[in-house]
Amino acid sequence: MSSFIYKMRKLKNMPLDLAVRKAWRRAVRALDCTIRKYRIQAAPIPLDTARFTGFNSGSRFLFHPQDRRRYKDHLVELGRDTGIIGDADRICSHNFNLLGSGDIGLGESLPWNEDFKVKYRWKNSFYKQMKIIDLDHPADVKVPWELSRFQHAFTLGKAYWLTGEEKYAREFRDQLEDWLARNPVEMSVNWTCTMDVAIRAVNWISGAWFFRDSPFLEGDFWARFHASLYQHGQFIMNNLENEGEHTGNHYLCNLSGLIALGIYFRDSKAVSDRRGRHAPERWLGFGLEEFEREMFVQVNEDGTNYEASTSYHRLVTECFLVTTALCSRNGIGFSPDYMNRLEKMCRFLLDIVKPDGCSPLIGDADDGRLLIPADYGSWVRHDFRHLLAVAGELFDRDDFRHAGRDFQEDALWIAGTFTVTESPGGEDRLRSTAYPDGGYYVLRQGPAYCLVRCGDLSFHGHGAHSHNDQLSFELQIGGLDIIVDPGSYVYTGDYRMRNLFRSTLMHNTLEVDGKEQNDFEARNLFEMKEQTFARCDGFRDNFFAGSHQGYLKKCGVVHRREMTLTGHRLEIIDKLERTEDPLQTVQGYAASFILAPGVKAKKLIDRFVLHRQGIIVEVTFTNAEDAECQPCWVSRRYGEREESRLLRVRGRNSKLRTVIEWSIHGKEGF
Repeated sequence: MSSFIYKMRKLKNMPLDLAVRKAWRRAVRALDCTIRKYRIQAAPIPLDTARFTGFNSGSRFLFHPQDRRRYKDHLVELGRDTGIIGDADRICSHNFNLLGSGDIGLGESLPWNEDFKVKYRWKNSFYKQMKIIDLDHPADVKVPWELSRFQHAFTLGKAYWLTGEEKYAREFRDQLEDWLARNPVEMSVNWTCTMDVAIRAVNWISGAWFFRDSPFLEGDFWARFHASLYQHGQFIMNNLENEGEHTGNHYLCNLSGLIALGIYFRDSKAVSDRRGRHAPERWLGFGLEEFEREMFVQVNEDGTNYEASTSYHRLVTECFLVTTALCSRNGIGFSPDYMNRLEKMCRFLLDIVKPDGCSPLIGDADDGRLLIPADYGSWVRHDFRHLLAVAGELFDRDDFRHAGRDFQEDALWIAGTFTVTESPGGEDRLRSTAYPDGGYYVLRQGPAYCLVRCGDLSFHGHGAHSHNDQLSFELQIGGLDIIVDPGSYVYTGDYRMRNLFRSTLMHNTLEVDGKEQNDFEARNLFEMKEQTFARCDGFRDNFFAGSHQGYLKKCGVVHRREMTLTGHRLEIIDKLERTEDPLQTVQGYAASFILAPGVKAKKLIDRFVLHRQGIIVEVTFTNAEDAECQPCWVSRRYGEREESRLLRVRGRNSKLRTVIEWSIHGKEGF
């Protein structure tokens, strides 16, 4: 369904007076856009460099050049220096690996406006009238956005502090000058998403603090830099992503950018005569007020993010942690309630960590970050423990520190320090835990870990970043994944694959009569109508029971699932409970079990036998009519997929019993 038809349908379903007002506002905005477009084409927005001649921020950042020696010594002590310099040298050679591109040389001049994976370039034009998405073309606008976030500037800066070599300062300057020349304000693809403008601003600020004392970077460069950085603040304030029914990670990033810019410019005489929306004090005050408010809009009482995605929970937590740390450096605090909710967000991250240290990728995942202070070229997308390292310092919690003990560099840059701890403190092991507001239930028994998804769709039922994963689960045994969520893979670059990865059949649950749990339209990639209304019917240390209504009106049944976990066995009972309507019949169901890459599967007469590195798993089904092993895809990072296998079980009986039993042989540490 086209965007126009979708918008018209929404207007049709509104009360007449509201629809008229919305249509009128859209018409006015469209006229304003057209007028501004022709105005900018006639007279492009200039950089007001004169105002910023000689400007230096008087604020603090997460780190300060006066502490350069301390940071250098810590990086050497942690053994990080060689890897940092290697990453920075690859950046200087314009070798990147972004959103599934693989390591690729991007040439002498970086392709800021291109999806270099498919060789498509967006021509410069007015940002509000650019066509950035064409579902019939494989170009993915996230690729130029990702490169233009400048998240690699942090690594260039670290290498500069470690070596003192001006080539890193020169590379920062050359890239930024090239970007400015090819991305006029409001006239390129890299001004079409305010979130990315804000992330770029935060990363430019990090670059400024690394390179501000470089003798190679002259005053004219800094004047252009600061003039453009200030324009970023103006743009964010004029294009806030808060006009939809719900705010989300985009708006939160807008606010992170405004707060960082407000702090950076707030003591500046260069902008001291600015008034209204574009006074940095206004950016800061507005950003802080909204930032605290969004904590209680976007984060549930139990600390889970309301976008129904573990990866977006990671991104939102990072925005809150980084911005809170930045504010703290500058004498700005948040309320105790805010800090308590943020601590709960971090506790959720701790509770969903699997024994191997990684986390399930439930719902959408697009590799989004605000800053990448460590491991720029190699950070693991499904390992969230770098945030726990930061949270350990912020909240002085040894359990967070212990979980994040391999990510001390992240804590160093964001929190300003790291503390070595040999013990998690308190409980020696994590226990089964329920997060009903977010819809996550974690069962832990011996070497077994099982996470079950059962809750609202994202944005309280809108489904923007949700998948059809109700009553789906992940299973890890002895620190090795056996049954997994397949991930997301891609968004607009391939809408068919997008829909496959969010479909019911690609999750470890039941599809009934070929229907989706929640209906979605093939070309409307960020909405899924809430039909499941899933609920937990029972939870204790080794037991979960839940149900959903996704098939109630379509097939006349409610899907109920019970799961009992012991140290060597997981039993799953699926029931299709009929309604009172005798005319509705179920033609059949298909149950899926997505195997992790590396799991070998063999079908015997009455069961499947799975093998992975000394772990043997037997899977048997009762009341199934047919079971087979099929090829499938699993994605652990955006734009990449790898081959795997799934078990597909079909039947017509109203009850399916699945027993998964395992033994561990010769695996070190277990």
